[in-house]
Amino acid sequence: MISLSHSKTFKGGVHPYERKVLTENMPFEFMPNPKQIIIPLTQHLGKAAKPIVKKGTEVKAGELIAEQDGFISSPVHSPVSGKVSKITVGANVIGFPKDAIVIESNETNEIVFMPLLDPEKVTPDEIRERVKIAGIVGQGGAAFPTYIKLSPPPDKKIDVIILNGCECEPYLTRDYRYMIERTNDLIAGLRLIMKAVGVEKGAIGIEDNKPDAIIKLTEAVKDYPNISIEVLETKYPQGAEKMLIKAVTGKEVPPGKLPFDVGAVIQNIGTAIAINDAVAKGEPQFTAALTVSGLGINQPKNLIVPIGTPLSDILDFCGGVKENAVKVVVGGPMMGVAQYDFSAPVMKATSGILVLTDEEVNEHEESTCLRCGKCIDACPLNLIPTKLARLSSLEKFEDAEQLGITVCMECGTCTYTCPANIPLVQWIRFGKQRVMALQKERQSA
Repeated sequence: MISLSHSKTFKGGVHPYERKVLTENMPFEFMPNPKQIIIPLTQHLGKAAKPIVKKGTEVKAGELIAEQDGFISSPVHSPVSGKVSKITVGANVIGFPKDAIVIESNETNEIVFMPLLDPEKVTPDEIRERVKIAGIVGQGGAAFPTYIKLSPPPDKKIDVIILNGCECEPYLTRDYRYMIERTNDLIAGLRLIMKAVGVEKGAIGIEDNKPDAIIKLTEAVKDYPNISIEVLETKYPQGAEKMLIKAVTGKEVPPGKLPFDVGAVIQNIGTAIAINDAVAKGEPQFTAALTVSGLGINQPKNLIVPIGTPLSDILDFCGGVKENAVKVVVGGPMMGVAQYDFSAPVMKATSGILVLTDEEVNEHEESTCLRCGKCIDACPLNLIPTKLARLSSLEKFEDAEQLGITVCMECGTCTYTCPANIPLVQWIRFGKQRVMALQKERQSA
């Protein structure tokens, strides 16, 4: 029996309507390969990958098509067999056109695997190298090249690896289905991460709205006393790195510091599974697991799709959109990006596609700040969102910098709670970008 009372958490946060019931009981389906895929060379945080193919090149699924270019970069593999038709600039789900390789797929879909490694005998260096050449990036949203996280600086003592199983964004159930359907692979992936970093202690943080996953994972780790299942309060943004560390360990990551600085490494559920697949199955990261949901889609689903699959193909596979659909968002409703071009392709870290109706979208008119303080109470980082937004709108960027605008993780809790419907996080994002540009100018001066 598992008690869900006294769940751990952090200060602040909000409780948005979850709507996970739309897909939480739907197992993953494998979507057939599209006729054409568009593979952005920026599948990750950092420098874009460098193409090693050209127009007319025949490729196989799993074959390297773009190599890592710099330290913070990651290689890209073809998810299908076919022929490169062009290398061009195309639409991207992050909102800005990017260089991409376009492949016309064929029906053979022959897959090129990497040599298998024995998970019990593999060395830490071999794990990191395999993760690097497999092109694995974080599945939690930022898509940071994972091999870097598995290589903490020598002066940073890491005490614990924490897997993020919170999935605190409404609608999304991808990680939940992973925990239910691939439990043993998930634990194997966590153990590989622990070996790579040289850490004895592992933990999996799960919100208490996922009792079936908690029970299943608790049973799966019963023979691993050094791995704990941490039951956390259901609250957004419980899955943010700093909030997760606070809830699980009680430690606070200081402003401007990283999880490394408090002895923790955070990885997503999907990342751990990708690491297991790369080591034990020799499979590079060329698919994306995602939730397609919202009241505006005819057939909500959890899917495994080839990276580079256009949004339009996925929406069609899910029965198309309803007449009252008003917005399509890639990611979750709190931090996702609204789409304007459905030819934009899925990327490695795409976690969801939401088709929302006017019932689900807040289009209320903005009014003057009520000075109610709700945004301040909700901010998990103890910032003053209303003041930061005001300073940004007045272009007083140095004052905003002094108030800690660069600390903001743009979670959107402030905007969600604002009764005046002020787009606080949008103004803060604007100000944050300008402040970071100013800081860059100072460094180069």
